[in-house]
Amino acid sequence: MTELPLRPPAHHVAPAARWLWALHGAVFMAVVAGVVLGATAAAGDDVPDGLATVFTVLRWLLLPTAAVSVLIEPLWRYRVHRWEVTDEAVYTLEGWLSRTWRIVPISRIQTVDTTRGPLQQLFGLTSISVRTASHAGSTSIEQLPADVAERVAHELGLRANAVRDEAT
Repeated sequence: MTELPLRPPAHHVAPAARWLWALHGAVFMAVVAGVVLGATAAAGDDVPDGLATVFTVLRWLLLPTAAVSVLIEPLWRYRVHRWEVTDEAVYTLEGWLSRTWRIVPISRIQTVDTTRGPLQQLFGLTSISVRTASHAGSTSIEQLPADVAERVAHELGLRANAVRDEAT
């Protein structure tokens, strides 16, 4: 078997992924803001000075944290997340703070699944899970246009089956 090079995959995820990730960030920040503001309100005026300072700092951090979660993270993730399927392997690159590169040889693929959650359906997106016998060797291609994901999943299934047939 030839050595597969670690290289940047060729394709970006769907542009709509930016909106999905922004929505995820907004929902996350709404929950965080609710907890912080709720805890502040529940504590009332009878809190020690140290705790009052903590509440004040947390309130001041809400807006910059929301800006990162809703504006910066989705754009950065879109720049980083990539995928590619070749005759030999599935290449993925993901992450925004730390990056994960994966190469899954076609010959190791056991199952290919597609997933469309409710919010993904809203944005016309689908994710593909590529599973091997080892969980560590598995990967996913997230936030593809639904038609592209269906086509890629079908092709991967056919290629993996053909490689298995050649080995027997």
